[in-house]
Amino acid sequence: MNRIDKLFQTKKSGILSIYFTAGYPRLDDTVTILKTLESKGIDMVEVGIPFSDPMADGPVIQETATRALRNGMSLRLLFQQLKDIRKEVRIPIILMGYLNPIMRYGFERFCDSCAEVGADGMIIPNLPYADYMAGYKATADRHDLRVIMLITPETSEERVRLIDAHTSGFIYMVSSAATTGAQKSFDERKQAYFRKVNAMNLRNPHLVGFGISNKATFEAANANSSGAIIGSKFIQLLGSEPTPAAAVDKLLDDLRR
Repeated sequence: MNRIDKLFQTKKSGILSIYFTAGYPRLDDTVTILKTLESKGIDMVEVGIPFSDPMADGPVIQETATRALRNGMSLRLLFQQLKDIRKEVRIPIILMGYLNPIMRYGFERFCDSCAEVGADGMIIPNLPYADYMAGYKATADRHDLRVIMLITPETSEERVRLIDAHTSGFIYMVSSAATTGAQKSFDERKQAYFRKVNAMNLRNPHLVGFGISNKATFEAANANSSGAIIGSKFIQLLGSEPTPAAAVDKLLDDLRR
C-alpha cells in the first residue's frame, strides 16, 4: 500500500507534515533531515526541489532555493541522495517542485526515479488540473505515485470536487491565495473557508498549509482538516538552530505554546 494512503487510514487527525528544501542549509543535509524528522515523530515529509523561479513561495523558501542551487543541488543529485533512504526512513516522502525542472528531467523518468527511491507522491504547484488529467495522471498511477493537488479560497466548489474525484492521497488546502510564509493567526474569512471545505465531505482527506507557525494556526488547521503542513517556519529554524534536531524541537515547542 502507498505510504500516504496508509498514514491517512491509520491516523485520522493531527497529522503533521514538514517541508524543507533539498540542499539547504548544506548540500548533503537531505538524509540527515529526513532521519531527524522521523525520529522526532513527524508523520510525513515534503522534500522541496529547488528552482530558480518559485512563484508560489515566499521570501524564506525562495532564499533557501537560491542557496540550495548555489550549493549544487539538482534533481539528479537529489535522487542519488535518496537512493537508500528506505533502509532507514519509513514515513511517507513527497517530492514538491515546479514543473520546469521535472520536465527537463523527463516526467516518465521522474516517476521511475521516484519509484526506485521509494518516494510516495509529488506536489507540482504549477501543474494545471487539465494538463494533469491529459498528460500526467496515467503515468503517475502506473507508478503508484500520488499527485497531490492544491486548492485555495478562490477554487470553485466544482473544481474542488473534480480534484477530489480524480486524485488520491490527500488534498493540499492552501490557507490563502498568497505566497508561503508564517502567519500569527488565521482570520475569520480563512477559517470560514476551512469549515466550508470540511463540510463538503470530500472523498480525500485534506491538510492545511501556508502560514502555520504557532499554536493558534496549528490548532485552527487541525480543527477543520486531518492536519497541517509547515514549511517556512521550519526552514527558518533550520537556518538559525545549530542542528536539524534542535530545529525540530524548537518547532514542536512553538506549536504547543
